[in-house]
Formats: sequence, structure tokens, C-alpha cells
Amino acid sequence: MTPEYNKVHNRFKLNNHHYNFNDLMEVAYSFVKEGEPFERALGNFLLDWLDNNDFLITQTSGSTGSPKKLKIKKQHMVNSAIMTGDFFGLEPGNTVLSCLPSNFIAGKMMIIRAIILGMELDLIRPSAFPLIDYEKKYDFCAMTPMQLKNFLKYSDNLKIIIVGGSKVPQSLIDDMQHVKANVYETFGMTETITHIAVKKLNNFKDGDISNAHFKVLPDIKISQDKRGCLVIDAPKLSDDIIVTNDIIKLHDDRSFEWMGRYDNVINSGGVKLHPERIESKLRSRIEEQFFIASEDDDTLGSRLILVLESDANTLDESVFEGLGKYEVPKKIYTLNKFILTKSGKIHRKKTLALL
Repeated sequence: MTPEYNKVHNRFKLNNHHYNFNDLMEVAYSFVKEGEPFERALGNFLLDWLDNNDFLITQTSGSTGSPKKLKIKKQHMVNSAIMTGDFFGLEPGNTVLSCLPSNFIAGKMMIIRAIILGMELDLIRPSAFPLIDYEKKYDFCAMTPMQLKNFLKYSDNLKIIIVGGSKVPQSLIDDMQHVKANVYETFGMTETITHIAVKKLNNFKDGDISNAHFKVLPDIKISQDKRGCLVIDAPKLSDDIIVTNDIIKLHDDRSFEWMGRYDNVINSGGVKLHPERIESKLRSRIEEQFFIASEDDDTLGSRLILVLESDANTLDESVFEGLGKYEVPKKIYTLNKFILTKSGKIHRKKTLALL
């Protein structure tokens, strides 16, 4: 029997305290009135979750366009929590760590998973370096790539880590091959109520990660449209079929490889280039923030450029060794500061406008 959104599991704990529905409402008011900023965000979300409406209004991150508000059914959020619980084998009484802000869907869903599945949730202040009780072990945690990079040497405290919000750098994947925690990259968006697929990043039995692809959660069907973009049929998460701008390589009806964004594809002299694929090759070689884009060219139509967050171009040509012939940027631009979305991702369009 599927739990309903207006129920609180009797095993649920928040910061070591049991709360039923009414108690949780009081805690939410207390957070809003007296809490720190991250606690006020949690309190406001809980008040929305516990009200009489069967839906929530939430906002997209704005990383691929203007931020927009979405109306999401609470029962769909419950269904998402159950899918994640089934995939990872989460059970009542498991310990969960959340170090993500409650303003966005990833942070909200960490709370809902604990409420619905009856887990013990420790919610701490979101920061680049999460400060936790290093004596305590956790069964499940969600982090951004930056948080995971800073926390990796303490990861023995964690059993399962899901990481998302931006692409996981190859250098970080290399570093996590020697940690005990099982780490999974997630794929999803606000419209799909966080992830609809996960990709294992370490602890492979045969040591080979080359065949690691995103695998979809239960009750989700995937396909491609004429552009080669991902189409998601997830009736438990959305009343509508979701057509994305994410170009994928479909391996079978349950797994795929992400290639890049359709709206970011660069046609340079007839050759189609995926900026995200090039960036993944360069992340371990460039310390500063950067991204690949294009500018008009009389001969090629569009030519590849690299935009670097730096006071000066300090890149050596050797960083481009290993790239394909057409993947090497024709020019490098520098900016003192990139424009970021509210969720901390690079806003490519607005940053390019600065040039």
C-alpha cells in the first residue's frame, strides 16, 4: 500500500527527535520564527508540505533557461521517495544526512524521503564543506560535487552517497575509487522531482567503470525523439510525458549515456560538437571555473571558444592534449567573475553576454 502525502511515518526523526504530524507543524513554525536562514527555508517548506493543498509550488534552478515556477503534486513526491527507497534498499530507521538547501527540489526530497520512509534525518547547514558529527554513521546522503570533493576523506562515515546538481568531474571520480562509500551520480530535474536515473561511480566488482551508464528507477520508461533527446514517461511522477533537451545515447530501455544539451550543441564547419563532453575531458586539467561555448566565424559558421574565470589567461596549450582535432578551442576568453544561478551553477547565457 502506497503511503499518502499527509502521513508522517511513526519511525521518522528530525535531528534525533520523533515528530508526528502536529508536532512537525509546531517545529516548522519555530524554524520560521527563530531559526537560522537554512532552518527558516526548512520551516517554510514544511508548512507548505503540511497544509491542506495536494500540491507544492517550486522553482527550477535556471541553469538551462529562465527560472520558472512549477506546480508539483505532493503524491508524486511521495512516489519519487518510494522509488529511491526501493532502488537503494532504504528502510525505516536508516540514518540520513542532508546538507542541501531546502529551497530547491533536491533538498526538499531528502526531507520527504525521511518523512515517508521513516528514516532518521540529520539536517545541517548547507555549505561547501559540510560539518557533521564524525562519530556518527549515515546510511544515505546527497551532496553536490563540490561538497563531495571536500568531504571525500571523511566518506567512511557514509554508506551510500548520491551526487548531483552539476556534472561530476573525472578527477573526483578517480579520487573516489578508493573510498568505501558507494557513490552514485544522479540524473534528473525539477520536473521529474529530482533524479529518474542513477549511475554508479565506484566500487565495481571487476574494477571496470567504462560500461557505467545511467540506469532508470522503477516504473520509468525512456525513449528518444527525432533530435536524439531523452523522452521520459513516468506516470507516478508527472501527468505528462516529459520531452527534454538532453541528448543521450540509448543503450537499452533501462539505461543511457548523457551526451550534452541540445541547446548547447555547436555546429562548427559541419561538425557537431558537445560542449559538455569536451568540458568533462578538461576538468581534471583546469583548476579555475570554465566552460566551452562558441562565437560567429566567417569560415566555420561557429568556432569553439573556452571561457575561463580568471584575471588572465594562464592556460598552457598542453591542457588540450588528448582532445579531438575539432575539440580544441580556437580562442580563450577570461572573465573576473562568472554569473551563477541561485543554485550555484554557471549561467552560460548571461556569462557569455559579459563578453
